[in-house]
Amino acid sequence: MFTPKRQFPERVSKKTAQPAHKNVSNAPKDYQTKRVKEKEMIFGLHAVIEAIDAGKVLDKVLCRRDMSSQLSKELLLRLEGTSTPVQKVPVEKLNQLTDKNHQGVIAFISPIDFHRLDTLVPTIFEEGRAPFLVVLDGVTDMRNFGAIARTCACAGVDALIIPARGSVAINGDAIKTSAGALHTLPVCKVENMQQALQYLNESGITTIAATEHSSKPYTTIDMTQPVAIVMGSEDTGIYQENLKLCSQKVSIPMKGTIESLNVSVAAGVMMYEVMRQRTLTV
Repeated sequence: MFTPKRQFPERVSKKTAQPAHKNVSNAPKDYQTKRVKEKEMIFGLHAVIEAIDAGKVLDKVLCRRDMSSQLSKELLLRLEGTSTPVQKVPVEKLNQLTDKNHQGVIAFISPIDFHRLDTLVPTIFEEGRAPFLVVLDGVTDMRNFGAIARTCACAGVDALIIPARGSVAINGDAIKTSAGALHTLPVCKVENMQQALQYLNESGITTIAATEHSSKPYTTIDMTQPVAIVMGSEDTGIYQENLKLCSQKVSIPMKGTIESLNVSVAAGVMMYEVMRQRTLTV
């Protein structure tokens, strides 16, 4: 039976970085964006507030940059303290998403429910199991994200942890690329990744960063104990401030001239090493 150490709550936030998408339009290039299916959106101040009151899970909310009405202030107040990212954008971006009367606000509906990290981790310990978690620090490619989620489901991962900002939007496309795995795999969306990593460390979970800056082979780490595999973004890897908080740093040996694996492939290698070690000890 594993017993968690002292736990800490999540808090604060990081800046959001969203990838640009192409769309045939007369709008300025900076505001061009991919059309989203209207069934995945809620637009209008009253409609979004009603959705929040009804308990709808929102992936993110876009608000017109210069909104200042009393109703818009009420909306922002209701979003405070939630894990829903709020982005203030030019009206042109909103107009590209829908030609309906959006009143300066568009919300994106999440097709899944998110889990609280500080509730899920104690539950796993209470069941007498060693937590097996995967943390994605800024993975923004939809296909990589979907492939990782699918592998998580196949490898017995207990939960996938992602930042509330600067990550892939979990929508219908994400569900499709995961082959439906996101319907069964618990996902925790955290407001601050540093606080989340500190929480995992203090809970007795070894945070293992896969990074090319380490010379320690990933097979040398004991992964039969509670572990959280931390994978970084496709281009910059794990953010430096988050990497410092990881209790172990390992690398996957490479040959040839290519310096690194695709993040979904590397995540698969790491996950199946956990599965291999745990299978051998059964």
